[in-house]
Amino acid sequence: MALRSLAWCLGAALALFGGSPWAQVHSALASENEVPLRPTTWLPEGKLTSVTLPKGRTRRLYFTLKKKAPAMSVTVSPCDLPIEWSLAARTLKDKPRKSLQWSTKKSVPEVWWRGPGTEEEMHSFTGNAVDTYTGPSYPQTSIYILRLRSKQEITRATVYLHEGLGPSGAFPLLPADPRVHTLGVGMTSVTLSWAASASVTSLPQTPKDYDYCVLVNARQNHPSLCAAQESAGKKTEEKRQKEERKRVTVWPILKQWWWQQWDSYPEAQSPPSSLADEYADLQCACRGTESVCTVSELLPDTQYYFDVFAIDGLNGTSVAYKGTFARTHEEARASIITLREGELRWVTFRDRGSNSEQLFSFLPRGGQQSGLLTLQSCGAGEKVKVTVSRKGQVLTSRAVGGDLVHIWLQGSPSYLIHLEREGTSTDPALPGGRMASVKMQTSSAYHRRGVPSLPSTLQIKSFNRLRGCNSVTLAWMGTEERSLYCVYRRKLADRETEAGGASAQTAPCLGPESRSDTERVLCKYFQELNPRRAVTTAVIGGLEPGMAYVFDVYLMRRWGIPIKYASKMVKTRKEC
Repeated sequence: MALRSLAWCLGAALALFGGSPWAQVHSALASENEVPLRPTTWLPEGKLTSVTLPKGRTRRLYFTLKKKAPAMSVTVSPCDLPIEWSLAARTLKDKPRKSLQWSTKKSVPEVWWRGPGTEEEMHSFTGNAVDTYTGPSYPQTSIYILRLRSKQEITRATVYLHEGLGPSGAFPLLPADPRVHTLGVGMTSVTLSWAASASVTSLPQTPKDYDYCVLVNARQNHPSLCAAQESAGKKTEEKRQKEERKRVTVWPILKQWWWQQWDSYPEAQSPPSSLADEYADLQCACRGTESVCTVSELLPDTQYYFDVFAIDGLNGTSVAYKGTFARTHEEARASIITLREGELRWVTFRDRGSNSEQLFSFLPRGGQQSGLLTLQSCGAGEKVKVTVSRKGQVLTSRAVGGDLVHIWLQGSPSYLIHLEREGTSTDPALPGGRMASVKMQTSSAYHRRGVPSLPSTLQIKSFNRLRGCNSVTLAWMGTEERSLYCVYRRKLADRETEAGGASAQTAPCLGPESRSDTERVLCKYFQELNPRRAVTTAVIGGLEPGMAYVFDVYLMRRWGIPIKYASKMVKTRKEC
């Protein structure tokens, strides 16, 4: 059995390299620069053909002309990358026999091209612009060879072959001035104009076969729709690759290598017939044959690039105008108000349409880099947000409500304070009926380490056993810091007394500046290092028997706005 197998192998080797007719034909066609056998790509006439160009490899497309064709034109449209392409005419000395074509495993163009003959280069071009060769046909030519090559990376190009004299009419025509002009620039919109294509105004085709598509992006202008599609596809591909890296296996790597080695030359395909499908991944607007367009919904203070393409929907071709770029205007910003040291300021938002935000700057005095910002909202249900930043960096952002807000400023010689209204309400108890009012004060903090301490409770207590006909005794919690406490009183009318004194409650954000000096009954300093024992009392005299009074206590500090305790209603005794 082994001898029989050896004899069979020797016989096969002699048949292959011996005097068989097949070996003689193979020897005649062999060349030093033997290339791997690739599937043949014929270039059809009158049809837009898309070609994939691998990096560093030459794609060959073959075509022949009809005997009566006097001239021809070949148009090559690269994508965003530059390519090299050339057109050559090959004339064979003798046509190969049909039996030879079928007896070898070579493709028909390869057999023709390897046979004895001459080849003449007709045209060559390098770049990323659309280029067209137009010239007479070669009567003696056996086959035409179109070679395309990309040196940088894998890319695409489209090829269109036209037989006959004159323009093919497959591509829209650019006007004498192919530039896109900017008519107007706004904060969120740009208005463009361009000269009409001669294909729309002159040729007999109906205008409905044509569209002007406007493409906008924030990166660059595109020389063609193909380049725009490639740019849009790269973003999607990057996302896909990130997901695939998470689940890498041996098979996808092997499959990718195999595809690059043997399937780098897919058969040329025509673009999809539906323009909507072809350009669905692009952010563009196709507006018929109008040559003026306003692009809206843009971001303020952003540079955008605008491209206009004339689309021939019948042939599925396009041509690019020379794009332009424009920068949208900045947003109208509110003026920045400088806050003075210790200044108490009311910030009001009077309507919804405007004045919805206000900006302030504060520079701590004496070269200090620390300070205290105190805020309080003065309307029921108010929604106001404060954002403090320095040199464009946000330090803090908080909501401001009825409770006092302390923000410690530290580490910068200047601060930007941004107040923004998030809701509106009207409080009739406020001075002048202000809408969306916020009370704010800034102070430089000398030798401090943080925000001042607050009382454990803001409730005022009265003692029934110490209540007399002409005086009452009040108590409230203080702090461990030495501060000034002022007490104000107001006598209630009988109608307010019957209502329980609820309407007589003083708004929390209204401080001593809103009270009359005649209402102030006393001011005292107080300090207790033990917060649990920080209780102070005051006896308020000079009252009328059987009358109801509302008492308010304000904590007056060197830094920040005064703190108001909850109003307390007390009624003196009628008889003592």
